Amino acid sequence: MSVAHDTPLALFGYPPQVGRSLRDLGLTAVTVPPGPLPDVLEACATLRYSGALVHPTLQAELLGHAEPDSAARRAGLADALAFAGGVQATYTLPDALLDALEQSGYPVRGARALLLGVGADLQVGVTLTRLGLSSVTLAASTRPLAEQLGREVPAGLLLGAVSRSDPALPGLAERADLIVLTAGSVPAGLLQPFHAVLDLTGRAGAAARQAGATLVPLAALPVLRLARRLLHATGVRFVPDALEPLTTLLD
Repeated sequence: MSVAHDTPLALFGYPPQVGRSLRDLGLTAVTVPPGPLPDVLEACATLRYSGALVHPTLQAELLGHAEPDSAARRAGLADALAFAGGVQATYTLPDALLDALEQSGYPVRGARALLLGVGADLQVGVTLTRLGLSSVTLAASTRPLAEQLGREVPAGLLLGAVSRSDPALPGLAERADLIVLTAGSVPAGLLQPFHAVLDLTGRAGAAARQAGATLVPLAALPVLRLARRLLHATGVRFVPDALEPLTTLLD
C-alpha cells in the first residue's frame, strides 16, 4: 500500500538509508535535522508532514515536546508522532506485544505472572493485565518503585510488589506460570521447567533452555510494532509481511 508523496514522513535520529528503504512502501521519508527540537517539530507541521518515526535515543526527549497518549505518558517515551492538530505522540510497544501474544497462541488468560524489570520498563508488562491474568507480581529495582508501578494494575487483580533482590523472589517465581522479562537478566536458578518465559530483552534464551522453560515466541513483535508506528505516523495500515525487511533498520 502506498502513501501520497506530498505527505512526507519525518525520521528523527535515523540515517538517510532508512528513508531510502521506506520508498519501497511508497513513502517519502526524510531524516530531519537533530534540533532544536521545537523548531524542527514546528517545521514538520508547517511543511505538512504526516508524522514521524522516532529513534530510541530520542524517544524520551521528544515526549517533552508532544502531546502524549496514555501509552506514551505511562512509558515516558514516544516512538511515533502524528502532526494532525498538533504533535500527537504514542508508544506502540505495549499494544504490539498484545498483537504478538495473540499470534503466538499462548493462553495468557488466567496465568499467574511474575514481571521482572528495572523501572518504567515494567509498564510494558503491566499491559498484559488487559488479557485476564489471575495475579501479577512486579519485581523492580526497588520495592517502592514496584509499588508505584502497581498503581497501574486494574483493581481486583491479585498484586504483589517486591525488589529484584528480595529473598522471597524465588518462592514467588515458583507460584507463577509466566515469567516476563522487560529489562535486566533473570536471576540464576529462578526459572523452572513449568515456566513460560516472555522475553522482551532477547537475553533470556540461554537461561530458559538451561532450565527447560518454554520461550513464548515473539518473532512477530518487531514487524507488528512497526505496523502500529506507521499507522500512527501516516494513517495507513500496512500489511506486516511487507515491513519485515525494515525492522532491523528501525530498531
